Amino acid sequence: MGILIGLVLQSIAFWLLPQYLIGASIAVFTVVVAISYGFELYSKISGRGHYEIADAIASIIGGIIGIAVSFAIAFFS
Repeated sequence: MGILIGLVLQSIAFWLLPQYLIGASIAVFTVVVAISYGFELYSKISGRGHYEIADAIASIIGGIIGIAVSFAIAFFS
């Protein structure tokens, strides 16, 4: 799931801000971290599901991979 989030958000950021590749990537990384940890925090607060920080870290790593793939496509094309 993290790869897809990173890929889609990075693509949208590049479409909206094509002249700011690095800034868009930093903003997308921040959003990926917020979404990934937000799901886990929601699980902890609501009691639904299970709270596990390893899931958030795995999702963030997947988001970084998605960001990198999208960045490589945009940068080298």
